[in-house]
Amino acid sequence: MEILALYLPQYHPIPENNEWWEPGFTEWTRVAAARPLFKGHIQPHLPRDLGFYDLRVPEVRTAQAELAAEHGVTGFIYWHYWLAGRRLLQRPFDEVLATGEPDFPFALAWANHSWEKRWGDPKLGFRMLLEQTYPGASDDAAHFAAVRPAFEDPRYVRIDGKPVFFVFEVRKMPDPAGFVERWQAMSEDLGGLYLVAMTGDANGRDPQVHGFDAISFGRLPADETSMAPRLRDAFIKRGVLTGPRRLRYVEGFTGTPPPHLDQNAIPVITPNWDNTPRRRKFGTVVTGSSPEKFASQMQGALTQAARRNPGEQMVILRSWNEWGEGNYLEPDQEFGMGWLQALQRELASWHA
Repeated sequence: MEILALYLPQYHPIPENNEWWEPGFTEWTRVAAARPLFKGHIQPHLPRDLGFYDLRVPEVRTAQAELAAEHGVTGFIYWHYWLAGRRLLQRPFDEVLATGEPDFPFALAWANHSWEKRWGDPKLGFRMLLEQTYPGASDDAAHFAAVRPAFEDPRYVRIDGKPVFFVFEVRKMPDPAGFVERWQAMSEDLGGLYLVAMTGDANGRDPQVHGFDAISFGRLPADETSMAPRLRDAFIKRGVLTGPRRLRYVEGFTGTPPPHLDQNAIPVITPNWDNTPRRRKFGTVVTGSSPEKFASQMQGALTQAARRNPGEQMVILRSWNEWGEGNYLEPDQEFGMGWLQALQRELASWHA
């Protein structure tokens, strides 16, 4: 059973963020500046053991991998940014690939979304920084060539000998079936790829319609009684509401897929969620999360994963270090090692 954690490589300055936001900007800038927005709202969420790290430092990457492995995580899924030939935030993974360190399994997930600068208030709109486009076959070839060295690395996560590659937003691709066909053809000498759609298409269809091998599926482990985000934003613009959307973390597994996706779905579970460091009063806060409630999600995810073929069983943890969204497993100042210890206990119980 693979236990893979999504990994954000953003924690180092890059020229683009220096220009778009401020010199030296990283995710820590938002995280450290977050403040409570309602009574009982816990902010800021701050790191403990690893501190405000810089991912250009190899010792940090080694410490992360050691911490993950000690608690049952079997590999990282690094977010990978390719915007029609332009790469962003690539340095940490490029160094992992070039140096062979840490010696810890990995896969890549293409975060195929545009980069936008939003100011929180919908009335102010947004500024397009870099738009995700899909030029076609030539761009697919260049993209594949750029990631091929990773596929060839012995640390790369494989299913049935095939490197596993995740695509975030299939529904935004103009020709997902063409993408699959071209990438599979280019990877024939590697034995092909195992392609995972992280969302379905605009019609909610099984990704196998387009040739993907599986879909990752998960929901926020929270009640959904709060009003829809668009309606909330409309009320906020009128001054009726002044705070973020609030949901309640619930116990018990919430990631059961619809019947037509059951055998193709890889469960995704979220330990916690609060994206107000990024979205402020237009964000979503899941209150009441705890390592114990996260453990109940893990129980259900392991059961769901076990329904798949033995060689294809995996659980995706969202995430290892998305501090700006409040979903992370790294030690924090509220629960310490609690998130990782809960994961370790559930995995030990599962294997007992």
